[in-house]
Amino acid sequence: MEKQAYDFGMIGLGTMGRNLLYNINDHGYGVSGFDKSTAQVDTLNKESEGKKISGTSNLQEFIDSLKQPRVIMLLVPAGKIVDSVIEEIKPHLSKADLLIDLGNSHFTDTDRRNEQLAKENIHFMGAGVSGGESGARFGPSIMPGGDKEAYARVEEMLKAVSAKVNGEPCVTYVGSGSAGHYVKMVHNGIEYAIMQLIAETYHILKEVGGLNNDELHQVFATWNKGILQSFLIEITADIFLQQDDLTSNRLVDMILDAAQQKGTGAWTSEDAMEQQVPIPAIDLAVSMRDLSSYKKQREAAEKVLKGASNADKDSKESLIAELEQALYFAMITTYAQGLSLLYTASKKYNYGLKLDEIAAIWRGGCIIRAALLEDIRAAYAKNPSLENILLDEAIAAKTNQSQDGIRKIIRQAVKNGIPVPVISVSLAYYDSYRRGWLPSNLLQAQRDYFGAHTYQRIDREGIFHTHWNQAKN
Repeated sequence: MEKQAYDFGMIGLGTMGRNLLYNINDHGYGVSGFDKSTAQVDTLNKESEGKKISGTSNLQEFIDSLKQPRVIMLLVPAGKIVDSVIEEIKPHLSKADLLIDLGNSHFTDTDRRNEQLAKENIHFMGAGVSGGESGARFGPSIMPGGDKEAYARVEEMLKAVSAKVNGEPCVTYVGSGSAGHYVKMVHNGIEYAIMQLIAETYHILKEVGGLNNDELHQVFATWNKGILQSFLIEITADIFLQQDDLTSNRLVDMILDAAQQKGTGAWTSEDAMEQQVPIPAIDLAVSMRDLSSYKKQREAAEKVLKGASNADKDSKESLIAELEQALYFAMITTYAQGLSLLYTASKKYNYGLKLDEIAAIWRGGCIIRAALLEDIRAAYAKNPSLENILLDEAIAAKTNQSQDGIRKIIRQAVKNGIPVPVISVSLAYYDSYRRGWLPSNLLQAQRDYFGAHTYQRIDREGIFHTHWNQAKN
């Protein structure tokens, strides 16, 4: 390995790390990789023969191969592993070297690492990366945050390797501190909710509509040409055609109905609750993954718990049309919830987020890319201080036009005993948000009655407490 010959370094040569290295090299940069696994290093060197790419399991050799000041990216599992890698590499670094954590680290860990490394004159950035294996190889959406001067050192490279939409790179400096990892966390929360919405839609199509896999493929493929055009709708259409290698069935029918998660959805819910920002679609999507894991209990419950007895079904054509509107409506309100959390978090954490730019970089490369994001971008470009996209006239028109579909679908689901928690809560969020009055006055009265928690009045300023006329037992 040549000394000081490579522009960028990568620690972590798993599938994502290797593919991102190949992507960077495709754009004219020399890249060096490090991994303690000799198998991963051998794979990199074998696949990149003849290119300015080199891998090693010798840390000093890796460090010596990089041009100074060094730029080293980390793509390793979030948590303690990131800290251990940083501790191991720190003695080898020089002033002004830059470390970039591209993993799914919790934003509070990123803040802590920023503070610690700044004391040692080592620049550090947290950057969210979305797009999976294919995105890493051919163009992800990238959400870098932290030191803006440090970002300037890698801006040209990140723009080159990112996805492009209408010639615009899907990367921007999102904000200070841990902004990059926070934005990626919320991105993943939105991803959880949209995936659950699609799953609930599939459940209705399959059990109420009676659609087979070929018909399901056709519905989703058709939807992907219209208002629902998005990556997740596109891959859903593909999934229904995939044959199982081990049986004569379609693969989707052979997969256990117990979903897993890596925690980023739950992180989104936790911080939203801390900030008192309602994101019920994301909260319930996380809970439904948890509930799905109770497979044995669900099978036992199926034998003793009864559902709806009076099934009510529309024609397939009506059901499909209503579901398209319902899913579109629910997707809009899901983005609204996630972006309202970003709006509040930006103020609390002093991120300086520009939500039109975030919507723009989510249009390509990332898992939640969708045609709808162009409308969301336009809403924030018109009004950067927009607290919730549902307040935008153009977005409001879309929910007004599609709400009949979701109301009909929820009725259908209830009558047929089909669980649609995230579809239902999407409408509940909308109906709650659009009302100038909610029955929370009763909650406040109850709180004051049993706990003297006080309340405010509608007719005068101040904080009040009442000695209620409590009934004598």
